[in-house]
Amino acid sequence: MTGPELLVLWDIDNTLITARGFGGLMYREAFQTAFGRDLAGPVDLGGRTELDIISETLRQHGIEHTEEASQLLANALANSFEARRAELPGHGEVLPGALQALEHFADDPRVHQGVLTANLRSVALIKLEEFGLAHLVDWDVSAFGDDHADRAELVTFARERAQHIRPFTHDEVVLIGDTPHDVYAATKAGVRLVAVATGRSSRQDLHQAGAQIVIDDLSDLSRLARSVWAT
Repeated sequence: MTGPELLVLWDIDNTLITARGFGGLMYREAFQTAFGRDLAGPVDLGGRTELDIISETLRQHGIEHTEEASQLLANALANSFEARRAELPGHGEVLPGALQALEHFADDPRVHQGVLTANLRSVALIKLEEFGLAHLVDWDVSAFGDDHADRAELVTFARERAQHIRPFTHDEVVLIGDTPHDVYAATKAGVRLVAVATGRSSRQDLHQAGAQIVIDDLSDLSRLARSVWAT
């Protein structure tokens, strides 16, 4: 193929879908299953990788952060999502414009799109399957919250996994996400970002975090496409 190509990497929660508290519910259930006691308080899930969240959760509860303990909680979380996956659509929805945006870029041969998400790989797949979006992304060029604790490092994983297509330069990689963690990841990794104010962070929050391009949501497909292609 001649001409420009892009590797577009989507955040999932509050960018493509919303699940209104389902993740927190699954976390409480998983912690009880793994360690036989209740979580001491709410878990801040917004944009942080699962490995980062697990590490902090263990520390807050006085549990030694070993590979065994981390894997125990991760496995319990994945099992909770799998067991109750059918309930997920009842807790949320596909955000406006998300389906159309994914379909648009999936149909563009110049674009290779995956996800770059804080979720465990298995949980990310469950979420997008239950909301009917999983077939629109390439899971082989994606990166997940169980790849690395630092979200910026996930960009490296995705770029390396996309090598079978071609080497993508930093300017050819575009993250789309809704939190300052997405801004941080793009900035540290030196790739481009389209921030969307569809989560808890306002346009001002995202600009203050360093985002140059911020859109309200995904409903204006032409504006999104211009932002992704930086035209």
